Amino acid sequence: MPDGPLAPVILGDEPGSFPYRVLAERHPAIIRRVRDAFPYGPGQRGALDALLESCTDGVIEPLSEDAPDRDRWRAWGLDGYVGWSWFDVPWLWSESYFYRRLLDAVGYFWPGAWQGIDPFRPFKHAELDAPETGEELAALDGLRDRPEEERARALLHGSLWGNRADLGFRLSAAGAEAAEPAPALVADDSDTLWSLLPPTGTGTLCLVADNAGPELVPDLLMVAHLLAAGRIARAVLHVKPYPYYVSDATTADVIDAVHRVRAAPGAAAEYGHALWAAMADGRLTVRAHPFSCAPLPYAEMPDDLRSDFAAADLTLVKGDLNYRRLVGDRMWPPTTPFQEATAYFPGPVAALRTLKSDVVTGLSEPTEAALVAAEGQRWRTAGTHALIQVRPSDDVHRQ
Repeated sequence: MPDGPLAPVILGDEPGSFPYRVLAERHPAIIRRVRDAFPYGPGQRGALDALLESCTDGVIEPLSEDAPDRDRWRAWGLDGYVGWSWFDVPWLWSESYFYRRLLDAVGYFWPGAWQGIDPFRPFKHAELDAPETGEELAALDGLRDRPEEERARALLHGSLWGNRADLGFRLSAAGAEAAEPAPALVADDSDTLWSLLPPTGTGTLCLVADNAGPELVPDLLMVAHLLAAGRIARAVLHVKPYPYYVSDATTADVIDAVHRVRAAPGAAAEYGHALWAAMADGRLTVRAHPFSCAPLPYAEMPDDLRSDFAAADLTLVKGDLNYRRLVGDRMWPPTTPFQEATAYFPGPVAALRTLKSDVVTGLSEPTEAALVAAEGQRWRTAGTHALIQVRPSDDVHRQ
C-alpha cells in the first residue's frame, strides 16, 4: 500500500452516495428479482422478505451455528460487525455479506431440493443466450485473417469492455443498457501487459475472472487465442466458489460459456473446441478459492493463494469488484500510483476494468481534471470509462 496515511475506507453511510444507493436501492431490487425468478416456497420467500427488511432498516446478524462457513466468516470479521447497521461497516464487507445471506435465504447451502441452485442463473442465461452475444461471436470471423498482434489487441479490448455487461450494475440502473459509446481509455498500459508474457511462450497466465456470460466469453476467447498463438503455455482461471454479486462467474458459468462458444458457427466454434481441449489436457485449469468471495482486499490473501499468484508470469485481474479488492476499497486520490497500491502483490499484475465504483488509482493529473470538468464525479461510476493498468515486477521474464 502507498506510503503515508491510508485513504479512508469507503462506507455506505452517506445518503446520496454511490455506495448508499447500492445498499438502499440495488440490494432490495436484487432481492425482488430473485424472489420472482423462481417458485420458491413459503420458507424461502419469508427469508427473502426478512433479508429485504434487514438490509434496509435492520442490522447485521450472525450466521447460524451450523452454517458450513461460519468459522471462515468469523475470521473475516463477522463477530465485530454483528449488530451494526449495514450502512456503517466497510462497503466491501457489507456488499459481500449481503450476497452470503441471500444464498442462505434461498437454501443454497442447505440439504434439500434447492441446495446448489444458483439464484442468479436465469439472469446469467438470458445474457449468454442474447442475440448480442451471438453477434459478438460472429465478429470473430472477421479476425481470422488479421495479423496475430491485431487479433490479440482486439480480444484484449473485448475482454475489457465486456465488463459493461455486469448484471448487478444493470438490475437497478435505469437506462444502463443505452450507455454512451465507450470513450478513450483513462489509462492504457497494454504494451507493458504484453511485454510481461515470456517471448518463449512458456509462461503461465492467471486470470481472475469477474462476470459470467457476455464478459466471461471474451475472457475465454482471449485465453484461447494466447494458448493457440503460443503466447502462453498455461492459463489458470480463478472464479467464485459460489454465486456472488449477481453475475460473478462460477465453474458452472465457465462450462456454460464454453458450451455456448462451441455451439456457435464459424470461427467461434474453433475457439470453443480449443477451449474444451485445453481444459481437458490441463493447459487451462479452473480454480475456485474460498477467498475469492471474501469481503476483504487481496492484500489480506492467504498464503496458498499468494503462492498461486507468485508462480504466474502475469496475473490479470478483471472487473470493478476485483479492482476494489486489488487496490483496497478506499477513497484514494485518483493520482495515487497504481504501482504503489499494488506493491504487496506477489508477482506482476494487470487490471482490466470499466469504472463502476468510486475507487480509482493511477490516473494522471490532466486526465483526472478533464474527467471532472466534463462529468463532475459521475465518471467514476457510470461504466463508460475503462482502464488497463499494469504493475510489473523486477524479474519480468521468470521461467
